Amino acid sequence: MQENQEEFIRLVKEKNKGKNLKYSILTMGCQLNENDSEKIAGMLENMGYYQIDDYKNADLVIFNTCCVRENAEERLFGKIGEIKKIKENRNVILAIGGCMMQEKNMLEKIKNSYPFVNVIFGTHTMQNLPENIYKAIIKNEKVKDILDIDGEIYEGLPIKRTSNFKASVTIMYGCNNFCTYCIVPYVRGRERSRNPEKILEEVKELSNEGYKEITLLGQNVNSYIGNGNIKNFAELLNEVCKIDGIERVNFISPHPKDFTDDVIEVIAKNEKITRIIHLPLQSGNTKVLKEMNRKYTKEQYLMLVEKMKEKIPNVVFSTDIIVGFPGETDEEFDDTLDVVKKVNFEQIFMFIYSKREGTVADKREDQVPEEIKHKRFDKLKELYESRVDENNEKYLNTIQSLLIEGKSKNNEQMLEGRTNTNKVVIFNPNEENKIGDIVSVKIIETHKWYLKGEIV
Repeated sequence: MQENQEEFIRLVKEKNKGKNLKYSILTMGCQLNENDSEKIAGMLENMGYYQIDDYKNADLVIFNTCCVRENAEERLFGKIGEIKKIKENRNVILAIGGCMMQEKNMLEKIKNSYPFVNVIFGTHTMQNLPENIYKAIIKNEKVKDILDIDGEIYEGLPIKRTSNFKASVTIMYGCNNFCTYCIVPYVRGRERSRNPEKILEEVKELSNEGYKEITLLGQNVNSYIGNGNIKNFAELLNEVCKIDGIERVNFISPHPKDFTDDVIEVIAKNEKITRIIHLPLQSGNTKVLKEMNRKYTKEQYLMLVEKMKEKIPNVVFSTDIIVGFPGETDEEFDDTLDVVKKVNFEQIFMFIYSKREGTVADKREDQVPEEIKHKRFDKLKELYESRVDENNEKYLNTIQSLLIEGKSKNNEQMLEGRTNTNKVVIFNPNEENKIGDIVSVKIIETHKWYLKGEIV
């Protein structure tokens, strides 16, 4: 496959020689999609394109789609409409890929309603993009390259990182959980884990290039299955922490049902692993969790949190919560609020339930009215925000290790970084401080959505 890919990269590059052609990628979705977009960018750069942010001025436009939320469809169709108007005046190649293209109803809609789309590719065929673009620009073919089956794992794809100090590394693809609200297993396929040696090679290369922070990615990252000396996620995580030069290690997204004691032990003994654990809750009610097919109860979730608080110093938690799952009652929603109070999450990513065609929950007749869903969402948001100031107080007068990420968005004279619990901190830099450095900062002020510090 790699030789075939390299040949088409060469052919397109020859065709583009001297033309100064521009590309733009619009990524819609999670960090896995963002990682895919970095690989797409790597292939396009090798084909002689250079990147710009404004897709309206690009010669080649890629939409890398997500299918988790309903508004993702609305956003995509709006963007396609904009490209259609541009295509009427000049030749633009439009390629659409990602999870949404693995949905049969969406694929048919694109083909029938938007025939000017040049290339459609799926989550399992991204590696064929050079060949597909070649067919589109050389042969003027309309290309549909979708696999309905689980794809193979392809190593060695070119990649253009969006940062030079922090990077994501995908360790596995797909999902076996079939949560009843989620379309991901149907579009990303079953779980497939990368060879641990390939993962460690990639992390070592990043370390050699000066990267400081690594995020291990997977749809269900802690169900990773290795081979040889590295058989599971705990062993992989431990080996990543041994790599010199890597100073921070994150992972997302784990599943509570797969959060085993050996993973907790690895986190506890490795200070490189950040102290914010993303632990998706989705609902705090056991009945709703069962109907979601989450495979844990409210009590089991809370016991897991308490176990981690006992074993991992200074651990905090972030989570995902879905409001208004079909059949959810006010009393069941109150259980979610109860868990939020007991865990005291550092961050909550809140979502109003939206129907996804092809999922079990989509067929249910007991859908919660939109008005009630929005009221519950507001109640959850109010509870979370009422506790932010109190949570921030624990940082006051403490010394925090920060990874400097850039200039403050509100004050260019100050730098901005994140603690190992993902709190944003702004501070006045010394002359030697630069983006990508890790520095020690004393927290001197707290604000609702950020902290203020000074170099120590």
